[in-house]
Amino acid sequence: MDNSMFERRRERVFAEYHALRSRKNVVDQSWYNGVFERYLYPVLTRAHTPLFWRYDFNPDTNPYFMERLGINCIFNPGAIEIDGTVYLVCRVEGYDRKSFFAVAESTDGIDCFTFWDKPLVIPGTGEPDVNVYDMRVVLHEDGWIYGTFCTERRDLSAPPGDTSSAVAQAGIVRTKDFHTWERLDDLATPSPQQRNVVLHPEFVDGQYAFYTRPQAGFIETGSGGGIGWGLAPDIEHARIEAEYIIDPRSYHTVKEVKNGMGSPPLKTESGWLHIAHGVRGTAAGLRYVLYAFLCDLEEPWRVIHRPGGYLLAPVGDEYMGDVPNVVFCNGVVARENGQVLVYYASSDTRIHVASTTVERLLDYVVNTPEDPLRTAECVQQRIDLIERNLTYLETQDAELTRKARGQC
Repeated sequence: MDNSMFERRRERVFAEYHALRSRKNVVDQSWYNGVFERYLYPVLTRAHTPLFWRYDFNPDTNPYFMERLGINCIFNPGAIEIDGTVYLVCRVEGYDRKSFFAVAESTDGIDCFTFWDKPLVIPGTGEPDVNVYDMRVVLHEDGWIYGTFCTERRDLSAPPGDTSSAVAQAGIVRTKDFHTWERLDDLATPSPQQRNVVLHPEFVDGQYAFYTRPQAGFIETGSGGGIGWGLAPDIEHARIEAEYIIDPRSYHTVKEVKNGMGSPPLKTESGWLHIAHGVRGTAAGLRYVLYAFLCDLEEPWRVIHRPGGYLLAPVGDEYMGDVPNVVFCNGVVARENGQVLVYYASSDTRIHVASTTVERLLDYVVNTPEDPLRTAECVQQRIDLIERNLTYLETQDAELTRKARGQC
C-alpha cells in the first residue's frame, strides 16, 4: 500500500505542531493598565494538545492521517506550583462535548507548557458523572492537595423529551502526587445545585471552609444571592448545614446576573486576596469578567476591600470563541519571587496568562474606590479624581499639564 499521502500529511502536522510549541511568548506592548501584563499569545490552545491524543499514527488503520478523536477547546485550568514547576489542571473538551482533565507543566509558568502523556483518571461515585470540569486546586494545611470541580449529571426529574436539563454539584478529589486521585463524596449543601466551589486553604474553627455559589437551577441562579461561605467538619463526607452570602450579586454592576469564586484565595499580609468572576447581561448575551476583593486575614468570610468594576475583561481576539465575550479564571499562582500568574480562559476556547505581583494586586484592591452604585455618585467620584490630578499637575509642570489634557 502506498503510504506517501499518509507520510506527507503526518510531516505537515508535525512541522506545524513543533513550530507552535517552540514559539516564545512575549508581553503584549499594546496593552497597559499598571495592574498586570498581558501576553501576546495564549499559553495553551487545542493545537497544543499532544498529537497522539488526536491522530491514529498507524497507516494501516488511518491511511488518510485523519483526526480520530478531535479536541474542540482547552480552558479553565486550576493552577498550582510545586517545587518550582507550575502545573495546570486543564479542562479539555473533545469534539464529543465531553470534558476531561489533563495536566500541563512549565518551569516558568508562561512558555513551553507540556502535557503529560495521558489525561487524569478521576474516580466516579455511586452516581456516575456525565461531565466534569473547572477544577480548582489547593494545597490544604492538612497536607493534601484537593481539587474541587463541577460534576454534571442529567436531571432525572426532567420530562422524557428534555435532553438538556442537568444538575450541577461540587465534586471533591485529593492527591499527594498529582497522579493518583482519591474521589470523596460530593459536597452536600442546602442549595439544589452548586457551581464554582473553592476550598479555603486553611482550617477555620477546626473545620473545612468552602466558598460556594448556591443556585436554583443548572444555569439560572434563582434566589442564589452570590458567593457563599460554609463550614464542614469532615472532608471525606463534606456537608455544609448553613450557607452565608459573603459577596452578593448587585443590580447594574459587573456581577448583576451571576458571580462566583475563581481560584483559591492568596494569603497576603493584608488579607485573603480573591479573584472572582462576574456576569452581566447584554444585548448580545452574557458577558463574563474578572473582579477582585480582599477578605480579613482572621475572619476570611468578611470582605474588607471591594474595588469597583472589573479587573480583567476580554480584549481583541479574546472576545471570539465557543462562548463569546467571556473570561474565566480558576487558577492563580503566587511564585516565591513575588510574581503572580493569573491563568484565564477566553470565550471557553483557549488559556491565557496575565502577570502581576502581590504588591500591585494589593494596591489595586485597597486603593481602587468601591462602586457607589449610582451614576451621580460615579460621576462625582471621577470628578474628585480629575480635580486632584489637575491640582497636582498644575503645581508640577505646565507642559505636563498640557500633555495630560491631550492638547495639540
